Amino acid sequence: MLNPAPTEPLLRLRDVTQAYRKGGTSDLLVLDGINLSLRENQIVGLLGRSGCGKSTILRIVSGLIAPTSGDVLFRDQTVSGPVPGIAMVFQTFALFPWLTVLQNVELGLEAIGVDAAERRSRALTAIDLIGLDGFESAYPKELSGGMRQRVGLARALVVHPDVLLMDEPFSALDVLTAETLRTDLIDLWIEGRLPIRSALMVTHNIEEAVLMCDRVIVLSPNPGRIALEIEINLTHPRNRLDPGFRKHVGDIYALMTKRQDPHSPTIEGIPGTGIGMVLPTVSTNEMAGLLEALVAPTAPVRVELSDIARALQLEVDELFPIAEVLQLLRFAEMEAGCIRLTEGGRHFAEADTDQRKRLFAERLESHVPLIRLIRRVLDERPNHVAPLDRFRSELEDYMSEQYAEETLRAVINWGRYAEILAYDEETERLSLEDPS
Repeated sequence: MLNPAPTEPLLRLRDVTQAYRKGGTSDLLVLDGINLSLRENQIVGLLGRSGCGKSTILRIVSGLIAPTSGDVLFRDQTVSGPVPGIAMVFQTFALFPWLTVLQNVELGLEAIGVDAAERRSRALTAIDLIGLDGFESAYPKELSGGMRQRVGLARALVVHPDVLLMDEPFSALDVLTAETLRTDLIDLWIEGRLPIRSALMVTHNIEEAVLMCDRVIVLSPNPGRIALEIEINLTHPRNRLDPGFRKHVGDIYALMTKRQDPHSPTIEGIPGTGIGMVLPTVSTNEMAGLLEALVAPTAPVRVELSDIARALQLEVDELFPIAEVLQLLRFAEMEAGCIRLTEGGRHFAEADTDQRKRLFAERLESHVPLIRLIRRVLDERPNHVAPLDRFRSELEDYMSEQYAEETLRAVINWGRYAEILAYDEETERLSLEDPS
């Protein structure tokens, strides 16, 4: 840990709400009442699944977009646009391919009017700091993904920001490269060599959050709200196998799988009710793979999600949607950070292909209201055919266009696998697989 944080935060979000106009219907609420602070000498992680508004928070903090309501204060001054003192590292590198490493890093300094000699000196120092000394004249196409992300870091650090924003900075990298870059960044941080005062980082990797952060803020989705905040009181460097580290990871999994309030508009961890459920585009192969892992002879009755994530190299955004669909279909149950097979899930995992299709079809018709609606509409039509727009427009009364598209894609794929539905991609028409 670094020196104790001062009383006044560098950055504060007060009752921040973000909503977007959704056609002629009600606004789509993305963030609801976000209150958080960032103090000096802290790395704070924003953790949560897709759709919880993590990246939206970073864009609001950076001044790239304005909140619908609420305030963002940086050093007690309202943020109303990009401000000196806050810099961002993006997930996808965002380098200019026609510029060299040195020129890419100098860009931020040029934008704020730093003269050429100082630009070059500071850029070379930043390049050396992040481990790219000798590659100043290289172009992005000549660099690996990890090296390109180091250029992105150098470009953000060269302006000596008080607050460094990082939007899933390691997610586009392979596992080993990401681990090396995380370790190098933390080493620089604990040695006091990074020219920043604090960092706010978006991640969907629970172990990454525990490895790097002093505080972890977990967001719940649809709309994004702060569900919990956890202090990570572990000294650096942190060991993933340390019991304290594993306990923090397990606690976060447990809290993120805690049963919802019965009055919350969520079923089995999936937002919405009835045909308004927002269904993730999880493939039947992914579901079968997880069920087969759980039914393996060496698997315990209840398996910790953190163990499954490590064994299958899955992150929160990948594991939770699969587990939640299995729970929706009553093939598995999640609670307190663990997952266990139901009897139906065991039957599916041990069944042959035809039996699996029949079991899956039964569960879809029992537990996915949108499937029942599509079946009813197709049954009522003489030719048993309906355009996809018939259901798309109805879903958009309950959710955004993007979620409606994802939900329809999921249902189409599941219905095809179960041999309930057929779909013509060219005409965008649904029909019954066997209208008789």
